[in-house]
Amino acid sequence: MKKIFLSIAVLFTSMLVSYAQKVWTLEDCIDYALTNNIDVKQQMLSIENGEQTLLQSKLGMLPDLNGYASHGYNWGQTIDMYTNEFATERVRSNNFYLSSQFTLFNGLQQMNQIKKNELDLLSTKYSVDKFMDDVSMSIAAAYLQILYYGELERVAEAQLDITQQQVDRTKKMVEAGTLARGDLLLIEAQLATEELNLINVQNNLDISYLTLVQLLDLPSTEGFEIEEPDLSTVKAPETPLGADAIYEIALNSRPDIKSAEVSVQSSEKTLALARGALSPSFGFSGSWGTGYSGAAKDYDKGIDPFEVPPRKIGFTGSTEPVDVYSLRYTDYKDYDTKLFGDQISDNMNKSIMVNLYIPIFDGWMVRSNIAKAKIGISNANYTLERTRLQLRKVIQQAYADAVAALKTHTAAEKKVEATSESFNYADQKFNVGLINSVEYNEAKKELTKAQAELIQAKYDYIFKITTLDFYMGKPLTLKR
Repeated sequence: MKKIFLSIAVLFTSMLVSYAQKVWTLEDCIDYALTNNIDVKQQMLSIENGEQTLLQSKLGMLPDLNGYASHGYNWGQTIDMYTNEFATERVRSNNFYLSSQFTLFNGLQQMNQIKKNELDLLSTKYSVDKFMDDVSMSIAAAYLQILYYGELERVAEAQLDITQQQVDRTKKMVEAGTLARGDLLLIEAQLATEELNLINVQNNLDISYLTLVQLLDLPSTEGFEIEEPDLSTVKAPETPLGADAIYEIALNSRPDIKSAEVSVQSSEKTLALARGALSPSFGFSGSWGTGYSGAAKDYDKGIDPFEVPPRKIGFTGSTEPVDVYSLRYTDYKDYDTKLFGDQISDNMNKSIMVNLYIPIFDGWMVRSNIAKAKIGISNANYTLERTRLQLRKVIQQAYADAVAALKTHTAAEKKVEATSESFNYADQKFNVGLINSVEYNEAKKELTKAQAELIQAKYDYIFKITTLDFYMGKPLTLKR
């Protein structure tokens, strides 16, 4: 047991070391989740279940074969099925039976069931693809959220450092009598505010890491590190496509659309199955059986039945007795139970039958199933139409958001440039006492706000354009 625990500890430690040393790219995160996420694994089981259902429907086309065997004993008076005589002593019996049935035609229901199961399996695969796409998008959003808060953290740290330097300069100016102590108190209050802001950003960053790690089903965030791609420049796509063009591409590639289309075809096969129940079914069946009875005896055939006293079996209408001369095994001096092999051969029976089933009236069940199948087709078509409309709305919204995000980012860049120059000017004026700390803090707040808006606009645009690429069938990546 000590060796086992030691081996487990070594293995676990090596896994943690490997885990801690890895730098995760977005592609790494997506690949890992699609391979190890429990929800994804459960979705994959639905595909295996569909494959088994399809296999069973194909094998159902073959004739069945069933066997039966029994071994038992009987006490008391009963008619033995192999001797057709009363048996009163304990009798051993064995029965063996084989049967088979094959349906030659039943309104093509078996063929339609196979085709329906194939379509259902294909629909399930598309549904799993849709689920995996949703997982991938969730991971991409969580990944970008980490990058977003990571950049905000760096900005907050830089602003805090600037404010700390200003506090140090203000102290010297207060001690020199150049500025009033109230100016120092205002700068120190700004420093405390920025320290709180940094803590909030760091908390959000930690939560973002936790969100991504939980999506990956990893044990903890300790040692987890992601790659930070170069996203310093944001520009519009070189070959921009309109929302309608993106929709047409997505219409032919999105798994949710394909799943809905296949569901329509499956519902049509359900109608064919329901209609097939109106057709007569035709098939064959056969059986083979044999058995053994301990009451079956081999007698000495040399005895004349007229040498034994007659047995009275009844009376005539005039009350005259009716005698019969017959031998029972107790009348013989020598008798033995018939051999097992001989009885198996002698008692063998075979049968073959042609079966024809003609449905006449079943309480309107088949007609009702046909009507329900037609309703199912209409419902599947409505689902397909709704899925297409939903896809169009999502792409139109994503496209509009991407265009708006790009405009916002461009405007935010200009605002950062303007507020940076304004703050530098205010910083110079504050250092020579031309403005007070209130005006200085306002200028710094505007710069911090502009920088945060720029970062938010940048990552908002990156996510929106990545979403559009995803709808066009491109892999999720931040490398451009």
